[in-house]
Amino acid sequence: MDLQQQVKQIEATATFGDLIEFSYPIGYSHWGVYDEDGHVIHFAVADEGRLMNNIRTSLQNFFPICGDLLLGETKIRRVPLGEVTVPNGAHILISNNRHLFEPSAPEDMRRRRDALLNEDFTYNLFTLNCEHFATFVRYGKAVCNQIPARAKNIECETATATFSDIVSTKETTQDLYK
Repeated sequence: MDLQQQVKQIEATATFGDLIEFSYPIGYSHWGVYDEDGHVIHFAVADEGRLMNNIRTSLQNFFPICGDLLLGETKIRRVPLGEVTVPNGAHILISNNRHLFEPSAPEDMRRRRDALLNEDFTYNLFTLNCEHFATFVRYGKAVCNQIPARAKNIECETATATFSDIVSTKETTQDLYK
């Protein structure tokens, strides 16, 4: 099934809060959260200058088996599912069964999504990555099961704290203006 067929299949079956896995042929995955209307929220390339864009483009041309290379700064973005940059041979899946947690109520997922949307983060494979973000939105816990030699389904407390602090700060600010 080609990429556009996979996108159409996900759009037809996904519901808000589903974990979307972009499984790359080299053995790791990019993660996002389905946000209805054919959109996904995910760690994306941050706004960057010309030099960084040239470096990233050169690396992606040299390593075509990767999607967007997340180097340094990232931004949580909401984009159409078919616009997420993935390498040839990638598979897009609804992967709600890869983590051993119960999903949060939709209103809690929306609250976390809204607070984190358009926020900038410094990417770190071990402590703050796309899977940490997606699982935090869905479960309220940041988890990454694809790091080799790490126990599975263990919360990354650093990532959870980073995301939770932003959610709490935004909620407090909103309460002040009510």
